Amino acid sequence: MRFVDLGLRGKVALVAAASQGLGRAAAFAFAREGCKVAICARTPGALEETAKAIRRETSADVAAIPADVSRADGVKAFVDGAVASFGGVDLLVPNAGGPPPGGFETLADDQWAKGWELTFQSTVRLRACLPSMRARGGGAVVAILSMSVRQPIDNLVLSNSLRLGVVGALKTLAREVAKDRIRVNGVAPGWIATDRTIQLHRARAEKERRRIEDVQAAVLQEIPMGRMGTAEEVADLITFLASDRAAYITGVIAQIDGGLYRGIF
Repeated sequence: MRFVDLGLRGKVALVAAASQGLGRAAAFAFAREGCKVAICARTPGALEETAKAIRRETSADVAAIPADVSRADGVKAFVDGAVASFGGVDLLVPNAGGPPPGGFETLADDQWAKGWELTFQSTVRLRACLPSMRARGGGAVVAILSMSVRQPIDNLVLSNSLRLGVVGALKTLAREVAKDRIRVNGVAPGWIATDRTIQLHRARAEKERRRIEDVQAAVLQEIPMGRMGTAEEVADLITFLASDRAAYITGVIAQIDGGLYRGIF
């Protein structure tokens, strides 16, 4: 039974990279709240499977738009397709597959350049949604980031570096568009039970010549709550920040990590 109405029914939500992981969970969450949902991903088959699953479970209107958000033309195709399907944009979730693991001296220049396009530019280019939000009287942006914006993660220098740039862009944008009734926030998940997390744990296990089970056990020991989070828990936070229940929250990066981060700020 739902006790809190987030007031999102009828809104148009765009969720990037939504065929799996946190993006998929966010798309489902918006659909359950009664939103019309536009989703994109690079793989048409997986994208359409996700769209069918959302329609089947929620009866929501879903526009599945194949697009690679690491490319300028991909972002344009996604936004244009969503506006053509639903007439505008109210809510936006910038998201992209995480950059590959690696150390400062092991990653080549082209990997840094690809990471820049994937992690930073994919978010910046989605500013194409802002004119529609203004025309509709406001909106909300909730970007999916990582706990790496709070504390660096070993062997993830691309995420550690580039996501901080995204935070700077989001904080700046929040100040610029507040007058237009557009709020801009982000979520910083810790260890969440997704395929991406398994990939990172496997890479760490190979690097340290350990079993992945041992790596995962060590990770759980660091989390005060003793477990990894779920994609649905992150999605619940995203939908709350996108809703009018969070009407006075902007420029915030909200952690969701089971108490893992130990810093004061």
